[in-house]
Amino acid sequence: MDVAFLVLETPKMLKVLVAQIGIGAILTAVLWGLYGPVAGYSALLGSLTCVLPNAFLALRLAAPRRDPGARSLIRAAYVGELGKLGLTVLMFSIVFVLVRPLSAAALFAGFIAAQLMTFTGFLMRDNNQTERTNEQVNGE
Repeated sequence: MDVAFLVLETPKMLKVLVAQIGIGAILTAVLWGLYGPVAGYSALLGSLTCVLPNAFLALRLAAPRRDPGARSLIRAAYVGELGKLGLTVLMFSIVFVLVRPLSAAALFAGFIAAQLMTFTGFLMRDNNQTERTNEQVNGE
């Protein structure tokens, strides 16, 4: 993961989180309608298991630091990634222990769908950024 990309593109991080929430809500509604409430809330829990740790990482990267240097940024990224991993494991553990009945397939479908939305952040490009890149390539 390119840490500089994430820090410089804070609005994109927010867009990705909103997209993850949106796809989780849509998947929840679809599965609830097709397979019932157990599949619906299982998908919701799966998407939340992805979104909340990603929000933690985004906050760690976007939070102002005393030292604006690269070393501080790398430290924030490491702490953010470790926290994200720990929160993901903790949330899956809580869901599997406390939630009955649970549809494991819907849970993982919600998690995977939300996780795939992360890649949309890498595909998003601002029109201004694209124009600047084209101008640099064309020598204008």
